[in-house]
Amino acid sequence: MVLWLSAALAAIGFSLAATVRGEAERTGTALDGLRSYYLAAGGVQRCAAELLWSRMYTDPNQRPIPQGATSVRYDFPSGIVRVEILPETGKLDVNHAPIEDLVRLLAALGVPTGRAEQIAAAIDDWRRPNGPGAFDGFYAAQVPSFRASHTSFQEIEELLLVQGVTPELFYGTYVPADAWDGPPPVTAEGAPAGRLIPRGGLIDCLTVYGSGGQVDANTAAPAVLAAVGLPPFAVQALLTRRAQKPLTQGELGEFLQSVGAPGDRLRVDGNWIATLRATARLRLQDGSFSDLKRTVAMQVRLMRDSARNPIEVLRWYDTAWSN
Repeated sequence: MVLWLSAALAAIGFSLAATVRGEAERTGTALDGLRSYYLAAGGVQRCAAELLWSRMYTDPNQRPIPQGATSVRYDFPSGIVRVEILPETGKLDVNHAPIEDLVRLLAALGVPTGRAEQIAAAIDDWRRPNGPGAFDGFYAAQVPSFRASHTSFQEIEELLLVQGVTPELFYGTYVPADAWDGPPPVTAEGAPAGRLIPRGGLIDCLTVYGSGGQVDANTAAPAVLAAVGLPPFAVQALLTRRAQKPLTQGELGEFLQSVGAPGDRLRVDGNWIATLRATARLRLQDGSFSDLKRTVAMQVRLMRDSARNPIEVLRWYDTAWSN
């Protein structure tokens, strides 16, 4: 009886020890995630301020962030933060983009031709003021039913209501490497991608803030470059070129001439609206960096120096995705 009782107590003790250890590890991971969140949020705020200051300085040597920069890295005592600068000019204006551009964009995102044409027609129908439209019957048959606004998109998430736009198409998805039909992708560190390759969505390619028909060559997604008429070889060449260093307007013209691609739809530098996406990694006691990463994003409008609030936050994303 003493032996059996000792064995039972030992089993209970081991079970309790394993439970306590697991809870301690989960608590530590949650704590690291919270610290990474605030570290990323601090990087976003600092980048917004420095980006505003950079727009005010005319001397390139006084700019905290160089002109045309697409990312900036901050080294804090508690960790590192990499902030991506994504101007809205790197996306197509969903309210004014021609149907042909939308079809090419959807095709570049892996949508079959017939479905791409249908979705592009549905987007055009939603934004047209003349109603009722050809797709109103579909919306009326939904549960719960709703009506197409037949006006300009106010928020990009309205696309989720458009017929044919699925969450996977809007937010993006993962594609098996053996089924990937684009150029071989790499990670942010330059290593080959794994078995699953992330494919962007419409949220990365469309915006409600117009850009005059031209897109930023340094930050536009590959699907956007294909949508404005660049052939696949020119898209791949531009991605390789801008990975080395952001292009200036003069360098962009020379590059497009060298590859024989049209350049009337491309520009450099963004406008005063941009999305700042920060990814943070904590610094461990031994000096290495944690494998845990946390990404947040903020869409800001940088006002003129005479504005009362020079930095206007349009959107905040507690959880964002970055490659």
